Amino acid sequence: MSYRDLRSFTEMMRFLGYPRLISIENFRTPNFELVSEILIWLIKSYDPNAVIMEDTDSESDRVLFVKSVAQFMATTAHVKLNTKKLYQADGYAVKELLKITRILYNAMRSTAEAEDGDKEDLAPAQAGQFDFSSRIADLKMARSLASDITDRGAALHDLLGREVELREARTVAVARPVELDALERGVREGMRAVQEQVQQTVHMMDNLGSDEANLAAKIEKKKLDLKRNQKRLASLQQVRPAFMDDYEKLEKDLKQEYEVYLEKFRNLSFLEQQLDEYNRAEQSRFEATEGQLKRMQRSMREEETRLM
Repeated sequence: MSYRDLRSFTEMMRFLGYPRLISIENFRTPNFELVSEILIWLIKSYDPNAVIMEDTDSESDRVLFVKSVAQFMATTAHVKLNTKKLYQADGYAVKELLKITRILYNAMRSTAEAEDGDKEDLAPAQAGQFDFSSRIADLKMARSLASDITDRGAALHDLLGREVELREARTVAVARPVELDALERGVREGMRAVQEQVQQTVHMMDNLGSDEANLAAKIEKKKLDLKRNQKRLASLQQVRPAFMDDYEKLEKDLKQEYEVYLEKFRNLSFLEQQLDEYNRAEQSRFEATEGQLKRMQRSMREEETRLM
C-alpha cells in the first residue's frame, strides 16, 4: 500500500462520479462494507446487466462475494484480481480496486477526448451519466476481430509459403489441353466410385440391422438363462442336502478328536522337553563323575610313582 495508490484511487473514483466521498483514512483499517459497496458500483458501471451476489452478512457470504467478483472480472475483462487482498479490505485492496477503476477511467477519458477534445477538465456529473455497456460491446467486438485477423493471417502465411510449388502445379494444369473424353471418363469413374460407396454403406446398414436383431436375441436368451439359474440357485439354497446330518455329526466328532489331539500334542511336547532336560542333567552328572574318576586315577598314578 502506498499513498500514491490511495490518492490515485480516490481521484479516479471522484472522476467517475462515485456518489460517496472516499477518504484516504477509510483504508487505514479493514473496511469490508466500503470495499464491497465500491466493487458492486464498479461492476454495475462496467456492465449494468451483471449479476453477482451482494450478500456480505456472514463470513461465507463475503468469501463467495469476493470469488464471484474475481470470476466476473476474469471472464469479462480478463483482469486477474487477488481475492486474498480484496478480502483484507484495507490499503492492499486498493491495488486490486485500481485494476477495475483504471479500465473505467481510461474508457471515460477516451470517450471524453473524442467528444470534446479536452484531456484535462471533465465534470463528475458527465462521468456519472456515461454508459459503459456500449464500450464493452465495442471491446468484445474488437477482441473477436483481432483473434479472427490473427487466424486468417496465419492461414494466409501458410498458403503463401506453399505458393512456389503450387504455382508450378497450377501452370502445368492450365497449360494442359482440356480433353473432353478424359474429363467425361473421370466423371464417370467418380460417379461409379460414389455409387459403390453408397452400395457398401447400404449393405453395412442392412447388416447392422441384422446384427442388432441377433444381438437383441442373444441378450434376451442370456436374460432367460440368468433368470432360470437364479431360480435354481434359490431352490438349491432352500433344500437341505441328505448327507447334511452326517456331515454335521462328523464335523462335531472331528472337533472333539482335534481337541484330544491338541491335548496329547501339548503333553507330548511337555514330556519331550522334560526328557531333554533329564538327558542334559544326566550328561552333566556323567561328565562330572568321569572327570572325578580321571582325577582319582591321576592322583593314584602320582602316589605309585612317589612310592617307587
